[in-house]
Amino acid sequence: MARYTGPQCKLCRREGMKLYLKGERCFTDKCAFDKRPYAPGDHGRARNKLTQYGIQLRAKQTMKRIYGVLEKQFRRYYEKAARQSGDTRENLVLQVERRLDNVVYRLGFAVNRNTARQLVNHGHVLVNGKKVSIPSYQVRPGDVIEVKEASRNIEPVKQAIELNKDKNRMPWLSADYENYKGVYERHPKLEEVIDLPVDVQAIIELYSR
Repeated sequence: MARYTGPQCKLCRREGMKLYLKGERCFTDKCAFDKRPYAPGDHGRARNKLTQYGIQLRAKQTMKRIYGVLEKQFRRYYEKAARQSGDTRENLVLQVERRLDNVVYRLGFAVNRNTARQLVNHGHVLVNGKKVSIPSYQVRPGDVIEVKEASRNIEPVKQAIELNKDKNRMPWLSADYENYKGVYERHPKLEEVIDLPVDVQAIIELYSR
């Protein structure tokens, strides 16, 4: 299973914004982006004006990196979204929001999507009472996602719940931290995904070239 294994902070610096790939660390003075808010490399400090293509490319790269998806899979998400009826932008966002690793993160059982992916990979997550170890598994409305009983004392889960128990969840999710469960109530609407700092239309235009 392919995944990015390089430095996370370099991705934020390359995109010129915090992508919060390391969870709470991004809010501390250890954040590399706060120390060096420019692109990595010898020419990172240079401020080159982006072309229209460059703007579209950066939007695509940013969205891929936020959700931890590589190019081949992200293109498949776009192609599926384009075939579906309705708004292609909303369809594309829905493809990545329905990923099991993303839902585990959104529910507050992991401090970031990378940790959520590891929890799923290692078999710590159940969907409707059955173990699912595929991070890209597409969650459906009504699905119950929970941390299996034998895994509820592992430190990453306990730490995440302590950090997230008092935070507001996304409106399409509900969480029961006492029982380590959550429900994917419905599909989100595009305007409800308020923490996605990307012009999704630019991505659609890039793939439509």
